[in-house]
Amino acid sequence: MAVSEEYGRVAVLSDIHGVLPALEAVLAEPEVAAADRIVVTGDIAAGPQPAEVLDLLRGLGDRVRWLGGNADRELVEFRRGERAEIPDPIGVFAARALRAEQVDLLAALPATVTLRIRGLGEVLFCHATPRDDEEVVLVDSRPDRWAEVLGGVPPGVGTVVCGHTHMPYVRLAHGRLIVNPGSVGMPYGRPGAHWCLLGPGADLRVTAYDIPAAVARLTADCAYPDIAAWADCYLRARVTDTEASAAFGPRDGRPGP
Repeated sequence: MAVSEEYGRVAVLSDIHGVLPALEAVLAEPEVAAADRIVVTGDIAAGPQPAEVLDLLRGLGDRVRWLGGNADRELVEFRRGERAEIPDPIGVFAARALRAEQVDLLAALPATVTLRIRGLGEVLFCHATPRDDEEVVLVDSRPDRWAEVLGGVPPGVGTVVCGHTHMPYVRLAHGRLIVNPGSVGMPYGRPGAHWCLLGPGADLRVTAYDIPAAVARLTADCAYPDIAAWADCYLRARVTDTEASAAFGPRDGRPGP
């Protein structure tokens, strides 16, 4: 793994889930606009405005480094006839809303990216874990679980950035800093568009935006039949962190709720 160029500040956006107003709010943050790179760590398009979100990010050019998530993979598989359904009901709507070249874009996204960031050294970015795009680890996952998940990470990597669970945290695991920026578009636990600024440390951020206006905008602009309920639930963060942790628990090797 050769990582040469070093960046001073990197903004990390995860789990946008096709929510354009939340993405617009984060991109308007001065520190995001000034960042050397923006890393988007998967689950970009599975939501109410998939094509619009991809178009906005593509307009930023080479400043954006893209990773694929499990939900992005599911959209591609559905469009290519490799699966007949998607677990999240809005996924079928999102898959059908993508243009062909956008499907190709998602299909080509890598699973991991490694960058050198000032103050942190080599940072590995992934969607869920470095080895799997839908594996679950949580802030309080047990040490042996982290040892298993991080087993294949190169020794020179001191920081691992992951998303997938829509809940932000920073913790140490076996000497490595683990950072989850939370979700831009579908936060669990508290509303707002969650993201992270890296370099020289790891700074969790949340951008407040006009959620009632965003719910109204999605309801007016999106043809998904249940969009009003979807937007009300996810933009207002009606899924609590306690509920999400309990639901994720069995996938982290814990007893079910």
